[in-house]
Amino acid sequence: MRAAAAVAVTALTLAGCSSAAEDTGSGTSGDEKAPASGSPSGEARADAGGLPGVPSARQAREALGKLTVRPHGSMDGYSREKFPHWSSQGERCDTREKVLQRAGRDVKQNDECRAVSGRWTSVYDDKTFTDASDLDIDHMVPLANAWRSGAREWDQERREGFANDLTRPQLLAVSATTNRTKGDQGPEDWQPPAKGYRCTYARAWTGVKSHYRLSVTSAEKTTLARMLESCS
Repeated sequence: MRAAAAVAVTALTLAGCSSAAEDTGSGTSGDEKAPASGSPSGEARADAGGLPGVPSARQAREALGKLTVRPHGSMDGYSREKFPHWSSQGERCDTREKVLQRAGRDVKQNDECRAVSGRWTSVYDDKTFTDASDLDIDHMVPLANAWRSGAREWDQERREGFANDLTRPQLLAVSATTNRTKGDQGPEDWQPPAKGYRCTYARAWTGVKSHYRLSVTSAEKTTLARMLESCS
């Protein structure tokens, strides 16, 4: 019995340790692991704002090199209604409330799953909020950007999955101001005012585009490459 216990303790000790991962970048929570589904090579992380599935900078650089480069497609036929959100997630919760729950601290919800109190930090601008109504749920890769880079060809079910993806680093709670300033712009035109989050932003953006096999423009790829190279 003592030998078995010693083996178990050793296994647990080893499981809790990891070497300093290359290029984890700023905005990550170190060794904290998130569900691996959707990351370029299965080595996903959760960032400080609760964003799941963020690839390392090394993984993101590899994924970026494999993305199709082409000009943005047409916006013809686009509407947000073609990306249904926020979908039901069970227990009276929808996607928005799930994101608020995972991104905040001391979040309390009412019987309808609405966040009635809590504390949230908007990683885009490092501002803290205690009223959930001051927050928007941002799509890391905006719906219109996705439409122009491949989602126009998807069916409605796939677009709904994209708009409500809680597994990959696609949804995060941020200040309404930064979300609306960002709009549908890519990183070549808009980056978070909080410079310390830009490495994570580039990694997350690349991870989402890689998983969904969305294209990037030449300017977008150049900017992402520069952002990823700055990760330390």
